[in-house]
Amino acid sequence: MKARVLKIHPKDNVLVALTNLKKAEVIEHSGNSYTLVDDVDAKHKFFINNMKAGDSVYMYGVLVGKLQFDVPRGSRMTTGNTKHAADPYVYRGVKYEWHAPDVSKFTGRTFNGYRRSDGRVGTANYWLFLPTVFCENRNLDVIREALHNELGYAVTDKYKTYAKYLVDAYKEGEDIAKVDIGALQPDPKQRRVFKNIDGIKFLNHQMGCGGTRQDAKTLGELLAAYSDHPNVGGITVLSLGCQNLQVQDYLKYLKERNPNFDKPLYIFEQQQSKSEEQLVAEAIRKTFEGLVELNKMERTPAPLSEMCVGVKCGGSDGFSGISANPAVGYCADLLVGLGAKVLLAEFPELCGAEQELIDRSVDEATANKFITLMRGYDELAHKVGSGFHMNPSPGNIKDGLITDAIKSTGAAKKGGTSPVVDVLDYTEKVKKPGLSLVCTPGNDVEATTGKTASGSTLILFTTGLGTPTGNPVCPTIKVATNSSLAKRMKDIIDIDTGSIIEGEKTIEQMGEEILEYCIRAASGEVIPKAVQLNQDDFIPWKRGVSL
Repeated sequence: MKARVLKIHPKDNVLVALTNLKKAEVIEHSGNSYTLVDDVDAKHKFFINNMKAGDSVYMYGVLVGKLQFDVPRGSRMTTGNTKHAADPYVYRGVKYEWHAPDVSKFTGRTFNGYRRSDGRVGTANYWLFLPTVFCENRNLDVIREALHNELGYAVTDKYKTYAKYLVDAYKEGEDIAKVDIGALQPDPKQRRVFKNIDGIKFLNHQMGCGGTRQDAKTLGELLAAYSDHPNVGGITVLSLGCQNLQVQDYLKYLKERNPNFDKPLYIFEQQQSKSEEQLVAEAIRKTFEGLVELNKMERTPAPLSEMCVGVKCGGSDGFSGISANPAVGYCADLLVGLGAKVLLAEFPELCGAEQELIDRSVDEATANKFITLMRGYDELAHKVGSGFHMNPSPGNIKDGLITDAIKSTGAAKKGGTSPVVDVLDYTEKVKKPGLSLVCTPGNDVEATTGKTASGSTLILFTTGLGTPTGNPVCPTIKVATNSSLAKRMKDIIDIDTGSIIEGEKTIEQMGEEILEYCIRAASGEVIPKAVQLNQDDFIPWKRGVSL
């Protein structure tokens, strides 16, 4: 019989509803009976004790909130009766012992990737267009339209065909509601010209000038990081000429990041060209020549230790910390056990989980770097009247994530249980095998943008509500927390972990399945939905307050 409630940790004083529960129902759990005072929807929690104002609420074994007034046993936790709270954190010099999972099933396995001259291995092979300033966005759009259509990378054909059908039906006086987009297929002529190039990507943004010099520096380092990314094979840069982020600055950041950088790099500055037409035509021609050469590169086998996987959650729900995140966390532990790299970011969504991560740090310097970045970020938020406690979105709250500490302690589960080997500031390059923490906002796209800059070549993105987003150069794999979402939004979901909630599979079994999918995605054998849909979201972080 399927369980109806779950107690995550022995210390917890709440139970999680795994299905909708009704007021006055008697719930049996571990030899105790609880009569519900309220309806408790699936993913939400109810108190197992009579609670007094000021009492602590525990979930995942840690403090996640404080009671605002007295509530009886069996009451539902709400934003009205519970407010965010988290314990303080310090470096305690704990000697963390990690028991790695059994990786024998994956020992000796390989994926087929693109090996770069510096030895790193990409899971894809992209050509990258980037502007040093927003003034060049229009030129990028013109080039995108030309190259995507002619080289077979466009995904909008069925929508163009659908619009044409609607126009024709309207002109003929027919019922446009009868036009079924599902029956329309993309133009069969739109096939890739270059079989070994996975896409041409464009990093449109709104920065580069008019902001602070610090913003220009951050952008320059970010663009350099993407240029140096293992999934990128060549780069075309468009510059206006007078902007804050000068081409020589971008080149300096690129050289600092990788002194041996040797990818094809073409730079065009509009204020030095004869006309916009010449600029665009030259950029297209030179890039085409580069694509011809890049297409000669083929996938070759590489050990799983060459993988670098970012873990992310967005559109989270009350099941995120129970199904998808722990399953991704087990996959992360398998990867670490195999010598690979794993990146856990979203600092506002580590609030409440800090002490555990500090205790797992390999040394005091690593722990202190995390503490410094975390406290500095939190102080900046409070200076403008905000704070990490304001991170949960209305959708998060509606689906059971009442406080940021509840959201964060569940979010941290996707990083697994391995030691923290390094802490990276925004755009800082990952260097060590194992689990590294990356300072980014919780904002989905800002986080994936930053995580990719640090070196993720795949991203595992868990979601309970459904989040249609991706990254231009890092294939993003969507992992659903519940089967209802996976069925309803099957066009954006790749993996369904709802079987954990249903009691059909264990976290360990799902974690192994996720790793198998990662191996296939890294080899180009399966294309994640976000990649198929060209969900190429890119938002630089201006280092202001973004939660």
